[in-house]
Amino acid sequence: MAAKTINRKPLWLGLALLLALLMVSAIGIYQFAFQASNDDAIGGPIEMPSTQGAFSLSQLGEDDIAIVSFGYTYCPDVCPMNQAVKRQALTQLSDAQRERVVPLMVTVDPERDTLPRMTEYMQFFGDEFIGLVGNQAQLEEVAARYGVIWRRVEAPDSAMAYTIDHSASLFLVNRDGDVLQRVLYSPAPHGLVSALENALGS
Repeated sequence: MAAKTINRKPLWLGLALLLALLMVSAIGIYQFAFQASNDDAIGGPIEMPSTQGAFSLSQLGEDDIAIVSFGYTYCPDVCPMNQAVKRQALTQLSDAQRERVVPLMVTVDPERDTLPRMTEYMQFFGDEFIGLVGNQAQLEEVAARYGVIWRRVEAPDSAMAYTIDHSASLFLVNRDGDVLQRVLYSPAPHGLVSALENALGS
């Protein structure tokens, strides 16, 4: 009796479909994590409760610059990397330059990121790091002006319950909320250092 020929076509079609879905998912995550929705961010004022009391960009000195990022404390990779890159960049500036830079992170997860949790999180990176926790309306208004996008992704099988895909660009902003430069996400500090030196005057 002739051996049966096994039809492997459905299996290969299934694998191809799975690969396509994974690629689409990866592209979606890339768009959220590494791109802003608008290259021409309007910027503007940022006024929110912070880990160091009520905060406003207007509190900055005339020649100071804030490094603004948007993220959340439960973020497993992009957000701690962004903060680490800020810290690394600061160490490569002169003392005079460093004193003019204020690193900020605005949470996109106000539901879980309370001020005490943000305080504990920011202390991992340095005393000069400030975490901002606005309500949902404040977050949506500021994020829209800075071209930041984010989405909640349910994770029912995880202890975290949900994660958040979000833009990961850094914004160099002055006390008036003018966006001096937008720096794309990178695990290395070189781009941020160059942007800071350009904005501060090397």
